[in-house]
Amino acid sequence: MLSLMKWLYLMALIVWLGEVIFFSFVTAPAIFATFPRPEAGLAVGAIFPTYYRIGYGCGVILLIGAIVFTRTAVARGWWAVNIVLAALMLALTLYAGVVIQPRAAALRPQLHEPTATAAVKDEFSRLHRLAVVLNGIVLLCGLAVSAITASSVRP
Repeated sequence: MLSLMKWLYLMALIVWLGEVIFFSFVTAPAIFATFPRPEAGLAVGAIFPTYYRIGYGCGVILLIGAIVFTRTAVARGWWAVNIVLAALMLALTLYAGVVIQPRAAALRPQLHEPTATAAVKDEFSRLHRLAVVLNGIVLLCGLAVSAITASSVRP
């Protein structure tokens, strides 16, 4: 059973980090470089619900795995750090997906209308910046989790 948990934990970490890196540094830049801004925004906006659902699933598995390994590991202190990091990653992803993304999606259609107000544009920009910052924190925490996991020979 512990071997299955190790595999699930590692897969969740790989998928989540891969998703964040690929979307942030390949997918979104390529979409915005290829299509006009309104269409690119629609395409990226269509990806976000699945993007966040994958993060939620991976976050739950990562957190459960870190909790299990804290109970069975020799290096319990490092696994406790992984619990904190995984919980933070999951919380930030939930906030971005449940609070920020729906509000930004509601504002997106108004952005490119001739009657778009400065308030709408400012609110969307603020939400976008916040989502980018949270995504960056998730990425950095995920890299830290991967380093801690790699340094732990046996959970």
